Amino acid sequence: MVVRIRLVRYGAKKAPVYHIVASNAQKLGTFYPRPNLDDRSKHIQLNFDRTKYWLGVGAQPSDTVSRLLAKAGLVPPKNLNL
Repeated sequence: MVVRIRLVRYGAKKAPVYHIVASNAQKLGTFYPRPNLDDRSKHIQLNFDRTKYWLGVGAQPSDTVSRLLAKAGLVPPKNLNL
């Protein structure tokens, strides 16, 4: 069985917060897709050690999580131009 790293939606209606979890529901980080009012940037918070561990033992990130991890520098970006 392959362990997947995916997003789980939390938060209120029209104010989503996504937790980045491995399929055994261990929280690896948090992603806030709504920009802050101060600096207008989206916020991602990751536990790099645990994320590297799960990637090292063969966990496969979903497409969305793969893009977030590529922005954080943990995985190489996927080439979508086939």
